[in-house]
Amino acid sequence: MHRGLYEAASAMLVQETNLDVVTNNLANVDTPGYKRRVSANADFSALMDRIEKVSEDSATKIATMFPADMPFKGRQTIGTMALAQIFSEDVMDTAPGVVKTTENPLDMTIDGKGFFAVADTNGNTFYTRSGNFTLNNAGSIVTPNGMTLQGEGGEITIPANASKIQVMRDGRVIADNAVVGQVNVFNFDNPTYLKHEARNLLTPTEQSGEALPVENVRIWGSTLEMSNVEVVTEMVRMIEAQRAYEGASKALMTHDEQTQKLITSYSRG
Repeated sequence: MHRGLYEAASAMLVQETNLDVVTNNLANVDTPGYKRRVSANADFSALMDRIEKVSEDSATKIATMFPADMPFKGRQTIGTMALAQIFSEDVMDTAPGVVKTTENPLDMTIDGKGFFAVADTNGNTFYTRSGNFTLNNAGSIVTPNGMTLQGEGGEITIPANASKIQVMRDGRVIADNAVVGQVNVFNFDNPTYLKHEARNLLTPTEQSGEALPVENVRIWGSTLEMSNVEVVTEMVRMIEAQRAYEGASKALMTHDEQTQKLITSYSRG
């Protein structure tokens, strides 16, 4: 009797989560290297539609009788919620963002697939497409929040008296015509499943796989990859989610009113 209520409520919850994903994308439209998230929904019936009768028989069979009458271990369909949707996951869109030229010689853009590796003071490693790097007081190449860029052998340090710094196409860092480091680039089997930890910082998951070094690194110096969020696209997604939420809300209220009328009619009878 309440199936319509469940389906309308599940649709509202899905659209509420979709709005959260879109809002986060719009909030990071100007974040260098940020990759937009895309939400995916799943059919509720695919997660929960059967019950199981346990007996001494180890075989699993399909049954249409009532569970209590099953003489064997089997499954019985308990109905379908095919119209009910739930939020399944949100994945990362790995499409490149717009690249702009800067005057900072330490700004870098990866040409193709891959991510920079950066480490915090606790030794935790994160991955990012954001290449807006600077120097700290110790001469190390760091992110705006102080994480050190990882190269071959660890962080890359620029001599204090260096007057000219260049990042070469193959990732070598040159200071006054001397090589001081090599930028490492990593990729993943399924980068869409990387987890956002903070804006443009990512960590691997079981689905993404472990970080794999990229051979033949290609980097553009004095450039910066911006977010791949398109404002118009996200605004359309927001309007669609809002309208879907409103439609599900009206369906919920209508079903609730019909249920009240039904209860009232039976109580009078």
